[in-house]
Amino acid sequence: MSDLNPEDAKLVTLARSVRARNGAAEGAAVRDLDGRTYNASTVALPSLQLTALQAAVAAAVSSGAEGLEAAAVVTEASEVDADSLAAVRDLTQSGPVLRADASGEVKEVR
Repeated sequence: MSDLNPEDAKLVTLARSVRARNGAAEGAAVRDLDGRTYNASTVALPSLQLTALQAAVAAAVSSGAEGLEAAAVVTEASEVDADSLAAVRDLTQSGPVLRADASGEVKEVR
């Protein structure tokens, strides 16, 4: 799936970068309605556990985002988990959610 527009490709790049930088299971990035991007990795603390997409959505919301245009997650999982997808869908019903592998190859667009 190399037909990504440059803005969606940027999300995949940001998600790959945060995943690699933090040595996390997943990395994610979202773009809000104003074009601002937010990225995050998996949070796995004894008292707080968030998927990378949940963390990226939380970062966007805590910065004032009222909606999302698109989201991307880099993961080795075979699908975007339901909780991650639900977090994105709280802010957009139609924006694409891209799932890519560690190399950045997009495997699925939901």
